[in-house]
Amino acid sequence: MRVVADTNTVISGMLWQGAPRKVLDAARKGSVELFTSAVLLAELEDVLGREKLAKRLALISVAPRELVLGYAALATLVSPPMIAAVIEEDPDDDAVLACALAAHAEVIVSGDSHLLSLKTYEGIHIIRAPKLIARIPGEGR
Repeated sequence: MRVVADTNTVISGMLWQGAPRKVLDAARKGSVELFTSAVLLAELEDVLGREKLAKRLALISVAPRELVLGYAALATLVSPPMIAAVIEEDPDDDAVLACALAAHAEVIVSGDSHLLSLKTYEGIHIIRAPKLIARIPGEGR
C-alpha cells in the first residue's frame, strides 16, 4: 500500500507509542510504502526543531536532523506537481496532497482536521493512523 504520512503523524510515530508508531514500523517491515517530498521533509525538520519538542528529543537523546535523515531513508522521495489551492485554512496542507498525487498514493495518514475533513482527494483516502493499521494484514491487532 502506497502511503503519504502527514508531518503530525510522522512526529507522533517517532516520539511516542501508538498507531502512528505502528505506521512507521509497518514501513520498516515493508508492509506499506511511505512517500515524502522535499517540502514535507523541510516541514518535519522545522517542527522537530521547535521548543515544544526539545524536552522530548532530549529525553530520547536524539537531534531533529537525525530523525529527519532516518525518515528520509525510510520513505521514497517524490517531486510533487504544483496543484491548485485546496485547503484555504492551512495552505501548507496542500503539500501533503501534492505529494500523494506524485506518489500515486492510495492513502494519506494524518491527524490534521483540515485534511481529514476532505475524506478523499483525487481518489486518495485520507484517514487516521488507527484506520490505516486496521487495513494492513497482520498489523491491525
